[in-house]
Parts: sequence; structure tokens; C-alpha cells
Amino acid sequence: MAEAKGLSKPVKLKNDLADFLGVRELPRTEITKKLWDYIKANKLQTKTENGKPENAGKYIVADAKLLSIFKNTNSKSKSGKVTDLTNMKEGQTIDMMQMAAVVGANIE
Repeated sequence: MAEAKGLSKPVKLKNDLADFLGVRELPRTEITKKLWDYIKANKLQTKTENGKPENAGKYIVADAKLLSIFKNTNSKSKSGKVTDLTNMKEGQTIDMMQMAAVVGANIE
């Protein structure tokens, strides 16, 4: 069996994300899938920035559990875009395109 590489290779999770998912290592693809499963199951999407959860839309509403993960995010993309969620509060939103930054900030 071939060794997993790239996005399929398991990565070590930082404590908050590991506690949230109940595992210490997962591939990035599985991390993202499990986060989206939680978001959808708890109807934490909205169509407007900082809007009320309505189970659809491109914004993700931070509940208490997601907030513990989101607040670990302070990163800069290759294009220079900064994603700083360290001062985020419950009920605020992130754009779904920021999920890669959230995952990246929560792995070792």
C-alpha cells in the first residue's frame, strides 16, 4: 500500500481541534469534511456577514465550539491576505473561503 501524500497524509492536530474532532491526527481533507459536517448539522451557515444562522450561505457562524478553533487563526496567505480571527466573538461569521486558513492554523 502506497504512503499517503499531500492532502491525504495525516497531520497532527493542535489541542483545540483534536478535542473538537476527538482524534489527534487526520488528513486535511478529513478535517475539512468533519468541520463542514458539524457546521451543516448545527445549521451554522448564513447568507450575510454576521447574520443569523439560516442553514445556507457562504458565511459560517461561530458557535462556542467553533470559536475555540477559529480563535487560533492568525495567518498570512501567499498572496498576502491576512486572516486574523483571534478577537472573534460568538455569533460572528467567517467567509467559507477562510476555512483553509482555519485548518492550517490548527495543525502542527
